[in-house]
Amino acid sequence: MKKLVITILFLLCVIPVIAQDTTKEKDSIEILEEVQISKHVKKKIETDLKMAVSVDEFLASSTAISFIKRGAYAWEPLLNNMGAERATITIDGMHVFGACTDKMDPITAYVESNNLAAVDVKSGQEGGLNGATVAGSIDLKRKASTFSMQEQWKGAYQTGFEFNNQQLFNLGNVSYANSKWVAEGSISYRKADDYSDGNNTEVAHSQYTKINSSLGFAYKTSPLASVRVDAIFDEAKNVGYPALPMDLWLSRALITSATYKQLFEKGLVKVWDTKVYFNTIEHYMDDTTRPENLVHMDMPGWSTTYGLLSKINIRKNNVASEIQLNAYNNLSIAEMRMYPQDRSERTMFAYSWPWVTTRYAGLSMNNSLDIAEYSELTFGGSLGINYNRSKYIDFNWIFNPGAPQEKTRLLPSLHAGYNVTVKQFNFAVGAGYGHRAPSVSEGYGYYIYNSFDRYDYVGNPNLKNEISYEGNAAASFSSKKLTVQAKVNYFYIQNYIIGRILSLGSPMNYQSVGVKGYTSLDYATLFNFSMNASYAITENLHWKGTLAYARGLDNDGGNLPFIRPLSYQTSLHYKYKAFGFQTAFSGDLEQQHYSPLYGEDLTPAYSILNFSADYSFRIKDFKTVLQVGAENVLNQYYSTYADWGNIPRMGRNIFTSLQIKF
Repeated sequence: MKKLVITILFLLCVIPVIAQDTTKEKDSIEILEEVQISKHVKKKIETDLKMAVSVDEFLASSTAISFIKRGAYAWEPLLNNMGAERATITIDGMHVFGACTDKMDPITAYVESNNLAAVDVKSGQEGGLNGATVAGSIDLKRKASTFSMQEQWKGAYQTGFEFNNQQLFNLGNVSYANSKWVAEGSISYRKADDYSDGNNTEVAHSQYTKINSSLGFAYKTSPLASVRVDAIFDEAKNVGYPALPMDLWLSRALITSATYKQLFEKGLVKVWDTKVYFNTIEHYMDDTTRPENLVHMDMPGWSTTYGLLSKINIRKNNVASEIQLNAYNNLSIAEMRMYPQDRSERTMFAYSWPWVTTRYAGLSMNNSLDIAEYSELTFGGSLGINYNRSKYIDFNWIFNPGAPQEKTRLLPSLHAGYNVTVKQFNFAVGAGYGHRAPSVSEGYGYYIYNSFDRYDYVGNPNLKNEISYEGNAAASFSSKKLTVQAKVNYFYIQNYIIGRILSLGSPMNYQSVGVKGYTSLDYATLFNFSMNASYAITENLHWKGTLAYARGLDNDGGNLPFIRPLSYQTSLHYKYKAFGFQTAFSGDLEQQHYSPLYGEDLTPAYSILNFSADYSFRIKDFKTVLQVGAENVLNQYYSTYADWGNIPRMGRNIFTSLQIKF
């Protein structure tokens, strides 16, 4: 271990410096460019088929990301077929932690498509820049207008209606910029009723109402420096979850930050960017809309985080480096309150998150070295310290007598990759090694009910770090008309954390069939494969296709839960003057490798057909796009491997959207 730590510290502290600085002066536009190590940024927050998408719908268009759905709102993202606890999900690098023990408030629920500029998705240890991870990272990058030598106004408004669930949405954003100031803001509103499935049956408790707004102000303190403050406010009310025994009464989040940015014309350091941030979330689950429940229950939760993010970008000849210091403090509290039929009386109270404090500090480094004109080496690593403290450790002592109230863990990681281009071909290989600490629920959760397998879950503060070893490879071919890309990765994860049935303890929820405790398997393996292809049939007619497959096994050869079966999508895009036409055919094969041990059953194969058409025109100086389309055109009844409790997906849905930009 000592040698490993020394190696990581060496990688983090040694900056490739070669002789004398020969950097030439650059013009102001080049100076403003940051060193970008990552090449995985997804821009344009819309899909090929639908321009008015939610953040979840947009992320689902990636072959690397899938979702667990418990309703029509706030889906839980799976990166590389691994849950949110194994991934790092951030907003502009900021850590935001949900306040729901049932994972009904993923970070992706607290932003909207009209205040995002891009999404940076990194796989495995390559995503360790913002914190310890196994699956990788998803960084949601907010819109940030740049200063302008001339006074400049920009804005957009989008409205639309979806007929299946009577969803009405309005999205608007505006920005102002001059040579010294930037001001921008956005607001969005969505309201949807219950949707209907492919049998035209209403899926009860699938409604939601959501409002999201953001503000940002920047001031240029000098020609090469600026300060910026940002805030996001998000509120969701009356959100139904048909797969759960309770719904969301209210979810509210405030996410704030202040940033200082300094650019440099000369020297090794090109950019220094430092941010302090604060966010707080409150989340109230209750079952007042479920009179059929014999025992009424409330599950409120609170999460408060403040942190620091400071990074420098370095460029020297053919070397680019990004070094980042990341630190945060989080307090997670969740309660469980049971009532008799008379809700004025309370019969039981417990902390399902017993005031758990998490502190993390880490130093990370990513490097990019251009070896030759057509080859590149990337490498880096991080070293983090994770500290946990449970205020009410008594809850954990019931199942783990003598468990420490405080726990400190060392979380190292390393990764390296090589990329080479040979004529029209590109090849890449990489490897990674990293640790992650148990999540708050895995370490300190107390009687968290899982309605999927109907067990109450309890945490274990003595769990070991998960240790991931990964390998990845990619190959692509590109010509004037045809592009083909294939990717594969493999994870070998020691101490894989998962729930196992406990012989002691009785369930607290009357719907539970038993109690599971989080424990560590000796190891688990995960394999992911994807292929993407596109072909220009004519100048105006284009075809795209994707294929994805995954396989997950535990150390006994049993299937891991929520592993996607073979999935596919094929689509055509036709452009005629100001008109655009898109059609897509997609689906999953039968999920044969399911896991009854974790509540899964066989999911039948399905295929759905989607279609949309759009028309672009101008109203004076306003660029306008009108779109109409239909999802699940054939009104198929289906559910996927990741639909909690086999809740059916939405049936035929006709949608309309109008977008105006200036």
